Amino acid sequence: MGYRVKELFLTLQGEGAQAGRAAVFCRFSGCNLWSGRAEDRAAAVCTFCDTDFVGTDGEGGGEFGDATQLSEAIAAAWTGDGGTPYVIFTGGEPLLQLDAALVDACHRAGLEVGVETNGTRLPPPGLDWICVSPKAGAPLRLLEGDELKLVYPQAALLPDHLPAVRFTHLWVQPMDGPDLTENTTRAVQWCMAHPAWRLSLQTHKLIGIP
Repeated sequence: MGYRVKELFLTLQGEGAQAGRAAVFCRFSGCNLWSGRAEDRAAAVCTFCDTDFVGTDGEGGGEFGDATQLSEAIAAAWTGDGGTPYVIFTGGEPLLQLDAALVDACHRAGLEVGVETNGTRLPPPGLDWICVSPKAGAPLRLLEGDELKLVYPQAALLPDHLPAVRFTHLWVQPMDGPDLTENTTRAVQWCMAHPAWRLSLQTHKLIGIP
């Protein structure tokens, strides 16, 4: 199977329980909740995405013919000294492309494997870290994992409207955009009133890294 990758680069994870950890981000092209084109945003299921996942023209991006080829490119992007090399598959929606063959190839290359998904598709076996960020209006099929990160507020998907889920970490993350200050205040208030939830900030944006 071939893979279409928008970009592939080394940075620090900016969000959630792994914030501050060096990681190779492998961003797949494509999503099942929005085409990525501005003219389609109003009619999309997810209308607030701020990520470019269209095409294969980003840093390190391209078309990779098989799992070994892509895992080797990921391993080559890891330039850290020490620690366990870590790759985060993201998108778009990574579970449109991420499969068992690629997870296995990454493990053979010595990589720990994480995914950030909207939860509408079930993952392949063998993942080391699963982060689900559900979206209002989309079916949530993946009900367990390591962390659930809910962009907040989504009027049709507030934390107490979620189905029964089983995640080690529960996060609310203020929705970016013109109302970020108000959304952050509301997210703080939610966490204060519901201590099972914690506040996730996009620290990579605060410090100016990808």
